[in-house]
Amino acid sequence: MDFNTTFPVLLAGRYLLALFFQDVDLRNDHLLSTPLTAYPRLQEGIYLFQQGFDPYSGGLFRHSPLLLSLFSTILPLTRITSPIVWTAVDGAAAWALIDVWRARINVLKGSREGLIAALYLLNPYTFLPSLAWSTSTFENMLILLSLRFACRGRSSMSLLTFALLVQLSLPWAVMLLPLTALIVSGPESRLALPRPFNADKRQMLPLFAKFAVYSMMLTFASTLVCGNWLWVEQSWIAPLMLPDLTPNPGLWWYFFTEMFDHFRAFFLMVFSVHLLIYIVPICIKFQHDLLYACFLTVGVLATFKAYPTLSDPGLFLSLWSIFPETYPHLRHPMIAGLLHIHSALLLPLFHHLWLVQGTGNANFFYASTLVFGLANGAVLLDTLWAGLRTAMGRITDEYEVIQE
Repeated sequence: MDFNTTFPVLLAGRYLLALFFQDVDLRNDHLLSTPLTAYPRLQEGIYLFQQGFDPYSGGLFRHSPLLLSLFSTILPLTRITSPIVWTAVDGAAAWALIDVWRARINVLKGSREGLIAALYLLNPYTFLPSLAWSTSTFENMLILLSLRFACRGRSSMSLLTFALLVQLSLPWAVMLLPLTALIVSGPESRLALPRPFNADKRQMLPLFAKFAVYSMMLTFASTLVCGNWLWVEQSWIAPLMLPDLTPNPGLWWYFFTEMFDHFRAFFLMVFSVHLLIYIVPICIKFQHDLLYACFLTVGVLATFKAYPTLSDPGLFLSLWSIFPETYPHLRHPMIAGLLHIHSALLLPLFHHLWLVQGTGNANFFYASTLVFGLANGAVLLDTLWAGLRTAMGRITDEYEVIQE
């Protein structure tokens, strides 16, 4: 695929889809947006803010103050501007993913660029939330830009972009360790040639400090926009305390709907800590390829995040396109693929039966989210296995050569 032809065509098609689906009710679909990313709630918060009311006082608006200030002043959202904005954000995300691939193989231009762009822009898990104008599209763009800057050695821009991402969604903070390690180690492909992390680990301390400074500056700016600290509870604390149990494709909402209040605090702590326990082992095991560690961390978030949408596993699956060396080592790709197809059919079907026709109940939809979680987990385990086997295969080949 010729990138210079493919990319503009894909963006044009993406924009035409955005125009065509404006009158289709995707913005209230629970699969495509959550209380933290929904476009109608963003519009409501902007309206209240422009009328002089605090949008965070009602407990419904949970977007970042940075988005509130952006869309209420510089870039007003209308039927004309919204398709352009979300198409541009998708285009920036796809371009960043392509540049990560270029940095990984250390070339100025590669033969897979058109394919990588197509796998991101045509992935239904990414473009459907974008057609619903979910702000999760902005999160995908920011994490890909942060990875792109990290791969290019631009630490300040990478950490600033990542600080913006954490302001929008706190759970992304789990990416800080692999991201800073990636900045220090570089993005070169070393799965097939594993070597220990030889860089001085003390180089990471200034990066942590720089991220802390950027985060404090952005937090101060957010507080200045709102005039109080109420936004912290409504935006940052929401993924930890789960105050809104609106259905979504994740594993949390139904569990805590059925949870007795007496046990709620304990299991909130367990579910939140569960996200953290994978990060250090992944970074240690894949210290020879920190970009792959970042990729696996995105997969962990896509599977176990408190308020996920389809764009979270969509980002994970799109990142898979820049690791072709792992494809021969996948153990059960057919099973993982069929599970995703199965869940992609079940999720909208059971959602419609429960909330539209009223012929089902919450168990219908939650059963489909369990299948979806199983599909995401199967892909995550398969990519973990493939990464380990890629490294182990190289070590085995070297050992056999030495023996001969």
